[in-house]
Amino acid sequence: MEVTIGVSNRHVHLCQKDLEILFGNNFELELKNNLNQPGQYASTSLLTIKTEKDKIENVRVLGPVRNYTQVEISKTDAFKLGVNPPVRDSGDLENSEKVELIGPKGSIKLEKGCIIATRHIHITPDEVKKFGLENIKTVSVELPGEKGGIINNVSLKVSKESYFEMHLDTDDANAHLIKSGDIGRIIK
Repeated sequence: MEVTIGVSNRHVHLCQKDLEILFGNNFELELKNNLNQPGQYASTSLLTIKTEKDKIENVRVLGPVRNYTQVEISKTDAFKLGVNPPVRDSGDLENSEKVELIGPKGSIKLEKGCIIATRHIHITPDEVKKFGLENIKTVSVELPGEKGGIINNVSLKVSKESYFEMHLDTDDANAHLIKSGDIGRIIK
């Protein structure tokens, strides 16, 4: 079965408390553009990720606010920053990397929160049944093109509020010359 691919660049999710420290009291994220996942969007707000070694500026904040603050980067970003974040599902932040976030009104030193996101497919329970993926946690996906290949260990993120789409970080996408909107083929 085919699945549309979305390429995810480095970004930050913020809790309300951290949003206000970084951008000011009563600050609200403004919509830049909607993402394919229902209710999620890229905001106009940008931050700097800083470590002892280096920094990355103009990192997009995604909305809406969450119950936790999370920084998602690629392995290439990790080399630049001199950190070694684990590959994790969103929200699984125990023993993840420390970074500092710098906004226009303040900064936060996160004791944990920086990860490399797992490759994943957003899928509804009905689609799981339709595609015969019950009791399956991960799949492999065949990627097209001149540098195509098979990507293993792609997690299924099952939620009623999902748009059927595979998310890769920029390192995975660049290695296979994949761009958002390309189509992969799920193989079990």
